[in-house]
Amino acid sequence: MDKKLKTRSDISQLHKWDIEAMYPDEAKWDADIKMGLTKAESFATFSGTLTKDSQRLFAALTLRDEIWQMLERAFVYGRMRRDEDNTSEKYQAMVDRISTDLAKVSSMMSFFTPELLETPEEVIQGFLTENNDLAIYQHMMDTIFREKAHVLTQAEENILAQMSEITGSTGEIFTMLNNADLKFSSIIDEDGQQVELTHGNYITFMESHDRSVRKSAFESMYQSYESLSNTLATTYSFNTKTDVVSARIRAYSSSRAAALSGDNIPEMVYDNLVTAVNNNLPALHKYMNLRKKMLGVDQLQMHDVYVPLVKLPKRDISFREAVEIMLTSLAPLGEPYLEGVKTGISQGWIDIYENQGKTSGAYSFGSYDSKPYILLNYTDTLKDVFTLVHEMGHSMHSYFTRASQPFVYGGHSIFTAEVASTVNENLLMKDLLQKETDPIMKQYLLNMHIESFRTTLFRQTMFAEFEALTHKTVEEGGSLTAQWLCQEYKKLNQKYFGPALANDAYIQYEWARIPHFYRAFYVYKYATGYTAAAALSDGILKDGATAKDRYIDFLKTGESNDPIELLKIAGVDMGSTKPVESAMEVFKNLVDEFERLV
Repeated sequence: MDKKLKTRSDISQLHKWDIEAMYPDEAKWDADIKMGLTKAESFATFSGTLTKDSQRLFAALTLRDEIWQMLERAFVYGRMRRDEDNTSEKYQAMVDRISTDLAKVSSMMSFFTPELLETPEEVIQGFLTENNDLAIYQHMMDTIFREKAHVLTQAEENILAQMSEITGSTGEIFTMLNNADLKFSSIIDEDGQQVELTHGNYITFMESHDRSVRKSAFESMYQSYESLSNTLATTYSFNTKTDVVSARIRAYSSSRAAALSGDNIPEMVYDNLVTAVNNNLPALHKYMNLRKKMLGVDQLQMHDVYVPLVKLPKRDISFREAVEIMLTSLAPLGEPYLEGVKTGISQGWIDIYENQGKTSGAYSFGSYDSKPYILLNYTDTLKDVFTLVHEMGHSMHSYFTRASQPFVYGGHSIFTAEVASTVNENLLMKDLLQKETDPIMKQYLLNMHIESFRTTLFRQTMFAEFEALTHKTVEEGGSLTAQWLCQEYKKLNQKYFGPALANDAYIQYEWARIPHFYRAFYVYKYATGYTAAAALSDGILKDGATAKDRYIDFLKTGESNDPIELLKIAGVDMGSTKPVESAMEVFKNLVDEFERLV
């Protein structure tokens, strides 16, 4: 019997996010876009007189925030509606429309930064001093003037703004290929039933203790990507070229420098991460050898990498039970934090289950004035509990920030956002390990903890190396063909996994299925966030209220300062190598402890 995915209409309303709260009447969505365009036309009247005096500048900044807050809401709604079912032509059209109109608005408002920078910085600082209303924009102004060398003339910025709809197209093409068009062959599951392979159930199959199931799922997945490898290589190549050309236009030394500049992250942070992880690859190789030994296989294959080394009786964890586990594990963060989580559960923040056409994976999203929504594809596994806790960390970060910061600082850099999610994961893991009395379950959790390090710290750093390599290659005039991408990705994979892993014909196509590659130099932040979170979660459990209060203060900061400075509020300095080195020591100790127990 073929297990078919439910359609969107088959999913109970109780298990869907309350996205209607954003626009109870979709006519208001249309009205917001039209109003945003009208206000943008009004904003254009500031051109030529933007910095005439402090009152004029404040009026422009206020209107600027109003426009972007309104259009952000419209974009988020359209994008999340499409994510419910990527095959919906209605919501495809809505996303296309808001993307087009955002480009128009960007073009109409593109004079703002160049004109601001034509004014001497000391004049703007004088405005900030004399006008108390302007004070909230201090960090924003500091950031803009720091980037002065990379801002173009008004005419040039206008052209780039109009081109933004086109330059962002490769990511949209990948999204549609990956979520709407790409199909995988069905496989036979552990119960002998034919099952449709999807993005949502792939990892579940890769964790099956039936090796034939893992092999079938792995080959089905990558055969599909192999069949589209030339198309996906071309898509990714032009995405990378866009990054490189954009960086050159703005006079950055490299596309990586451009990507890190917005957060004011020194490139040495990126390099220190890669170096530290490479120096500790022998610990990962040791774990891979242990994995090979425990699985009792002659050759360790890539489809053997995700299966838990400790087999447990199959146990489904309902979403309701997952919520209770989450609330217990996050108790060290205090009652206000838990009340926020409970609010999210009861007020429709979460879209829980997979359906046909739904965007794969999980995320936390929303606009400044919406609920901090969570998209899941929950399948009743322990891993899904961790995903829930992870995404709730993001949403609670947004919850605290939006209650504490004005719109201009109401978002988060990814550098800090991944800390908020991973602290939650660490607290969950530590709570489960501490309470577990069954030695087999303890081994399972310990192995899961090791796998968290492998898939986040090691894997994301490998991705970061790949991104650095692809961008450098394009910058030096090279071509990203499917053959070259496969060859270089395979080399990296072999370096990270070491000699225990046998040669594999399909892993070379993995680059083709990583959506994060379409947002360049993003993934390293998962790894740095993981190391920061390891330090912070330890502190919360050891130091109690003091560390917890510092952490909550950090969650309220949004983008009110540079990420490295904000993390110092929480108690960790990512400008040093200490967090990465400490995390590597934890990984080594976990592997050693696991080896002793098994």
